[in-house]
Amino acid sequence: MKDLASLCREHTSLSEMQISLLVRMRVVFPFVADLAHGQLKLYVKPRESNRLLLAAQVQPHTVYSIGVTDVTGMMMQSLEEPLVVDTFRDGQRRRGKREWNYGAMIDMYTCAIHDGPQVIAVLSFEVDGERLSIEGYHHLFDTAIDVLEYARRGLAPEPWRPISASDGVIITDANSRITFADAAAQRIYRVLGVGSLRGCYLYDRQMSQHVTRETVERDRPWQKEQVAGGMILIRRELTLTVGGKVKRRIVIISDVTETRAKDKEIRIKSAVIQEIHHRVKNNLQTIASLLRLQARRSPSADVKAALAESVNRILSISVVHEFLSQQGSEDIDVQEVMRHIFELVAHNMADSQFTIHTEFTGPRLVLPSKCASSVALVLNELVLNAMEHAFEGRRSGTIGLSVRDEPEEWHLDFYDDGIGLPEDFAQRPHRSLGLQIVRTLIEGDLGGSFELKNDVRGRAHGTHAYIRIPKEQPNPTDD
Repeated sequence: MKDLASLCREHTSLSEMQISLLVRMRVVFPFVADLAHGQLKLYVKPRESNRLLLAAQVQPHTVYSIGVTDVTGMMMQSLEEPLVVDTFRDGQRRRGKREWNYGAMIDMYTCAIHDGPQVIAVLSFEVDGERLSIEGYHHLFDTAIDVLEYARRGLAPEPWRPISASDGVIITDANSRITFADAAAQRIYRVLGVGSLRGCYLYDRQMSQHVTRETVERDRPWQKEQVAGGMILIRRELTLTVGGKVKRRIVIISDVTETRAKDKEIRIKSAVIQEIHHRVKNNLQTIASLLRLQARRSPSADVKAALAESVNRILSISVVHEFLSQQGSEDIDVQEVMRHIFELVAHNMADSQFTIHTEFTGPRLVLPSKCASSVALVLNELVLNAMEHAFEGRRSGTIGLSVRDEPEEWHLDFYDDGIGLPEDFAQRPHRSLGLQIVRTLIEGDLGGSFELKNDVRGRAHGTHAYIRIPKEQPNPTDD
């Protein structure tokens, strides 16, 4: 869908300065639609006569809109929008009715956007006034028009971010006397002991007497966080000026008490989970240390080798828990896990005179923690297998991991440039515990597939372990 500027350049005779004006005003359209509690549409005149171009359309966040379709960029006959045509003709604001759906009528307001004496665009607001029934609605609508006029100078978008349905809205006159306060604002201040807001002055003592803490951010002077009456409030104050003098003030009050409580609860739970992962990692490393002590005391070379393999398997799992203990996310970067596992295995198994190189290609692969432990064990077994069998009689070698992201699967290619698999490898009975662990984890735990092959260029070019992991993981509770 084309943006406002592109539509105007393509279909209208508006100048670049006029288009730039509309783009500047576009920043406040969501805020204005929220204030007016109605769907906002921006019409411009295309080069074709008797037509109107809908150049922008915004749905409000403050009321529920059902069955509304975004038709930005649509051309329509001028006869279909008589209020818009009349406003284009004389530049005057209008109010009327239009059919919304199967005989249901809604209020329609229009206002012109001028460039000097010329009307360059018309804004319409479609408001369900009967269901809305806001006392003093004209204050909201007049303020929305003032915001549009104020936006001609160009405004930063953040202060004018949209209003939510639960936010309270307060509007004052030039003397900071409250002329409008919606039901949400009344409810919030009623808790603070203020009975009626209308007629009060914004900076009266009674408006702030229950505030126990107030925080102002340096980069957001228009916003404060206040603690009052057991509530945490975000207070956004926007001042409209004309010729250097205040015309209106708009105050948006958001009750974020529950949000802050949930954020605090999440932070506490996250800290507890990270501490658990840290303790699990420490316990696994303690078990690995005990197994190393046992290996040193054993006279059997086979027992020593078996215990060394077990140590590496335990440490590969501890790597995952180490990552989880150091970060808030429950997702794991597979390449980083691979690097740590390789360092562990190379340190424990590689001869001091042997040089090993690693390669990592493809996109960064991030897996949920429930998959990461299984993948870590798989990579550990493959590294162990490569270090034990692939580089016999050599002084150096390369181990690599290539990742490919497909729509429904992750493809992992673990490879080495070693001596390759024997010619009769496929026919041999496989009793390797490592390969059994790999197949069990990939096919059983991750619901994927595993295939071990020589490089397509021949056995002398090394071995590839092709792993496919579905992105939609099986539910462990399923039969």
